[in-house]
Amino acid sequence: MNGAPTAVLFDVDGTLVDSNYLHAVCWWDALIQAGHDVPMARIHRAIGMGSDQLLDALLPPDRDRDADDGIRAAHGALYATYWSRQRPLAGAPELLRACKDQGLRVVLASSADSREFAALRAALNADDAVDDVTSSGDVDRSKPAPDLVQVALEKARVRPEEAVFVGDTVWDVQACNEVGVPCIGLLSGGISREELRDAGAAEVYLGPGDLLETLADSILGTGRLLSARTAGAHVQRAARAQGDPGRDRGVPA
Repeated sequence: MNGAPTAVLFDVDGTLVDSNYLHAVCWWDALIQAGHDVPMARIHRAIGMGSDQLLDALLPPDRDRDADDGIRAAHGALYATYWSRQRPLAGAPELLRACKDQGLRVVLASSADSREFAALRAALNADDAVDDVTSSGDVDRSKPAPDLVQVALEKARVRPEEAVFVGDTVWDVQACNEVGVPCIGLLSGGISREELRDAGAAEVYLGPGDLLETLADSILGTGRLLSARTAGAHVQRAARAQGDPGRDRGVPA
């Protein structure tokens, strides 16, 4: 990247909202109902793909594909029972607002469908810091295909070299690599630092709170860096919102 970014594109599940393991459980249950016994660990590692690619990754190619829609519907119904209980990850809303305060255009880019995405946005409760959004209905192919990142760039009205993506899976990083957008990886989705770095993540942080704390020193830092006072205030608000004075601590990988 040459110069400071002008836009930041955020994945949502596992990056801003603590939902990856809920998805894994719901996919496991939906697959069991359809007669497929898939280990939970395999399912978790596929989270971040769109449902079309996830089922291809987890199930045999010679399966009855006519049953796929039923599996997706079962997952959606199971996951909907958690909508009202979803919680943002520590520091996530404050990170969005801090990026907005820096003058960055903020775009949410999620593989969720429209109803699920609305529930995620409600849990995040930070629409005041969001300039635009894109979800699965806007693209033909889901991650790791680059379509969602490309649409997010269009919504942000920037070139790839003017943006940074923040995600939590290797699928996020791979999609960004295809387009030429640097990707910050977060460990909050359950994927290891080494895997994110090996996939090509430019930096890796523990979670949104950790990135917020060191925002000025990250690749999201601009000429108008957050003052220590402003950054500290954002972090303190994040800790109070979680009811816990502690917060993620870490350094970029």
